[in-house]
Amino acid sequence: MNTDFIKYQAQTSPYPLGMEVSHAIGSYIYDTNNKKYLDFVAGVSACTLGHQNKRVNDAIKNQLDKYSHVMVYGEYAQSPSVAFCKLLAEHLPEPLKKTYLVNSGTEAIEGALKLARRTTGRSQLISCHNAYHGNTMGSMSVMGFEERKQVFRPLIPDVDFITFNNEADLEKITTKTAGIILETIQGGAGFIQPENDFLKKVRQRCTDVGAMMIVDEIQPGFGRTGKLFGFQNYDVVPDIVVMGKGMGGGMPVGAFTAAPEMMDLLSHDPKLGHITTFGGHPVIAAASLATLQEITETNLMTATLEKEKLFRSLLVHPLIKEIRGKGLMLAAMTEHAEITNEVILKCQDRGLILFWLLFEGCAIRITPPLTISDEEIREGCAIILEVMNEVALNKSL
Repeated sequence: MNTDFIKYQAQTSPYPLGMEVSHAIGSYIYDTNNKKYLDFVAGVSACTLGHQNKRVNDAIKNQLDKYSHVMVYGEYAQSPSVAFCKLLAEHLPEPLKKTYLVNSGTEAIEGALKLARRTTGRSQLISCHNAYHGNTMGSMSVMGFEERKQVFRPLIPDVDFITFNNEADLEKITTKTAGIILETIQGGAGFIQPENDFLKKVRQRCTDVGAMMIVDEIQPGFGRTGKLFGFQNYDVVPDIVVMGKGMGGGMPVGAFTAAPEMMDLLSHDPKLGHITTFGGHPVIAAASLATLQEITETNLMTATLEKEKLFRSLLVHPLIKEIRGKGLMLAAMTEHAEITNEVILKCQDRGLILFWLLFEGCAIRITPPLTISDEEIREGCAIILEVMNEVALNKSL
């Protein structure tokens, strides 16, 4: 492993994978020994169109030749940012028509939480157990996993938690609630989908008590579930949509969208209700626009559901207890975290990149680029099954 990487760059875990990357293209990443790895993770759902997508790269290069950062967010009309927000509005239901561009998913969560409080004049926020919405202080406050946040307390006050898919818990949403935030598919918890019209029931409860419904689309968004956003699979319209990850085709970006009359509240009383220097950066916005155009002008979203079927048909093995998720947001569940760890690490040795989920130790993350081919899916699944056969054989000895 690169010693300078360990010595000079801060780590997020004691055991980073440490691959030294040379280049990446399409569905493959190459290390400095020119070994290629089929990418079933896509930068944790971020590289929507694969690596070095020509449309995205061309948009970035063209914008670089015009101008890069010129002014803090919200002052100048910069054509890539305006065009992205307009195209996004065309693909969202009423009244979700005005977008605030920021730098990351977690910043978008921060903005959304502030907007819910500003709109309602209330303070209480509700999230879900095992939820993950980012790692800044506000986002961490609505993280539903105490082990990861205990040492950072005190966090923001007046936050309560419910259990995802538990209808009885919706009584906790009251006239004191500013907003409830939910992932449309719970990511860190194990790619858990809403059941029995749960999101519709949340929507109705929020309407009844005047609370804001905030949906976190940072992972499901931008075509990964067969729709542009995950909530569009469940016949609901939230008050605030939060996005990031796959939005920029691999570039760092986030955003939150709401009704214009709500979003305008951040501009007065007090003014500068949310500010960011680099939000709406024209180069990042150009990449985001190209990504959104590619997703909405092609059959990538519908193909995602066909690719899900292919994964499910191929990944049949005694070590796989179930496959959770939707589209190309999938998790193969094993019986023990030890099996999951062994499979992920052995697959990387064989040239296939898999990854973990934050809180569910038994899950094997499968979130490839939407552009992955059927042939590449078959290639990767063959490696998984080969490794699982070896792991199962070893366990039986």
